[in-house]
Parts: sequence; structure tokens; C-alpha cells
Amino acid sequence: MTALNDLVRPDRYPRSSRYDPSWLVDLDMGPNPLWLLEDLARDLDLRPGMRVLDLGSGKGATSVFLAREYGVEVVAADWWVPAEDAAAVFATAGVADRVRAVRTEAHVLPFAPESFDAIVSIDAFEYFGTADGYLPYLTRFLRPGGQLGVATPGMTREVRDLGFIPPHVKRVVGWEAIAWHTPDWWRFQWEITELVDVTSARLQEDAWQDWLIWARACAEVQPDGPKTHQPVIDMLTQDRGEYLSFTLVTARKK
Repeated sequence: MTALNDLVRPDRYPRSSRYDPSWLVDLDMGPNPLWLLEDLARDLDLRPGMRVLDLGSGKGATSVFLAREYGVEVVAADWWVPAEDAAAVFATAGVADRVRAVRTEAHVLPFAPESFDAIVSIDAFEYFGTADGYLPYLTRFLRPGGQLGVATPGMTREVRDLGFIPPHVKRVVGWEAIAWHTPDWWRFQWEITELVDVTSARLQEDAWQDWLIWARACAEVQPDGPKTHQPVIDMLTQDRGEYLSFTLVTARKK
């Protein structure tokens, strides 16, 4: 399975490459979440014993990675995946003592104020985090000086500036692309609140290629892979990084 083997890239993602790519693809809910998290974490200061909220944790791959690689205690919060399903993943991975699954919607988080040292969100923030009032809501749960890190689909230029959604993107994701923003958009959106200091805002290097590698692996091994992932493969092959990327943003609460 050549495409699946391509998910092991120790030169660029040494931590992620220690994980079985078959396990990761089985938990698929979006482009390689461990690559995104490993890259994002370079701009964060995650230390053992920290309490971290994994917001939009999906089936749990990123929460396992956080617990194993950084020694943090994780609350894995997701709306679409039942907590018992995620808990089974954590038990099998041997991190059940460090990761707790919670099923909750991102606007009604059941946590005490200032209860987390860091909040991370991998390929989920675009669904709930672009509203003007969301950052002020979310930072309630961060301790002073706490860190926020987001990896989200991004565009090299704002759809508003383009005046249109590129046709090859629109065919696959439709209107959702209006929530895929540039690093500069996110930096302004967060800094204007004066609640956080943005510590980094960048496009992931060669993000479209990473995404394409992931889509090809899923197309190869998943039962409905070709039907589900071929449109994405076609979109990325046509785009070649002209518009599509991933935006990585980190900040500290003042």
C-alpha cells in the first residue's frame, strides 16, 4: 500500500511517524491531524502536567498524541463523536488515565472558568470559531497566560478579496470555503479583541501536498475511499497551492 506508506515521513514529522498510519486512517475525520498538530505545537510551549482542551477532537487521534508526546492531561471535546467511542480509543491506546472524553457543542462548553493551560483545535475551528464573539467566549476557559493553538483550512487570499470562491474549490466544499481564512485575517480577528497576544500566524508549508498525500491514502484503503476522496484529490491536484492551504495560529491570553 504505497499511499499509506507515504504517511510515514520522519524527516518532516518525526513524532507523527511513530504512529501506525492504518490506525490513523481508521480514525479519519479530516487531513492528517497529527501532522497538523505536530507542526502547530512547534509554536506552542506544551509541558508535562498541563491541562489541555482538545476542542473538536473527533475520534481521538490528536488527544492520544497530546497525552503521549507532551505528557499533558487532555479533555477531548467533540459534538459528533460519542464520548464512549472516543474513550474506547483512549483505552486501547493506553492513555485513558490521562485523557477524558466529553461530548459537547463548542458554544456550550461545560467547564469552569480558567480551567485550562492550553486549548488546541485541529481542523475543526472553521465550523464554530469564525464568529466575532467566539474568541471572547473561548478565552474564559483559559488561565491568564494560557495558550491557544488552531490549525484550520486556510486560503492564500480571502474569498472576500477574490470576490468569488474558486470553481474547483466550490465544486467540492461549496460555501464552506468562506470560513477558510488567511493568517492575516486570523491575526486581526484575535488581536482586535485585546484579549490575547498572537504569537504566530502562518500558512503551513506545502499544506496542499500534505493534504493530497492524506487523501490518496484514504482513497486507497477505505471501503468508500475513491468515492469520498477522489473529488478532494482532483481539487488539490488542480489547485497546487494557488489558493488552498492550512492556517496555523497561536496566541497567549493576556
